[in-house]
Amino acid sequence: MLTVSAIAHVAIRIKDIDRTMRFYEQGLGFREMLRLDRDGRLWLVYLRVTDQQFLEIFPEGTGERAAEREAVGYNHLCLEVPSIDGALRELAAAGIEPIRPKVLGADGNWQAWIEDPDGHRIELMEMAENSMQAQAIARLRQEG
Repeated sequence: MLTVSAIAHVAIRIKDIDRTMRFYEQGLGFREMLRLDRDGRLWLVYLRVTDQQFLEIFPEGTGERAAEREAVGYNHLCLEVPSIDGALRELAAAGIEPIRPKVLGADGNWQAWIEDPDGHRIELMEMAENSMQAQAIARLRQEG
């Protein structure tokens, strides 16, 4: 059986590199780690989420927006935050407003939603101590 230790990166295709970099660097605080060129053109940019997790940005996407949430394909990126209220205040200060306001999700976690300039949906989630995920993690730890 395959052993997976983490999700190392998620890749998205975007239209405007400058607009996207402003959103992720200034709005979300991600840091550019590296750029790769191919055939003399920018091919991709790695943005740091954590030391082991990255967002890959591929420029020169076609179309105007990411697929709607009902479309087949990857649906959204979820970023865990220590405080949903704090995250929303920080985003508002950066000029980023939620597309869906803070709610208590069916799983028992607080969540709110934003989207990047190309329409990629981003869930912000504050893990609650008694959420379904926290309970599942506790069970797995007990099982060893």
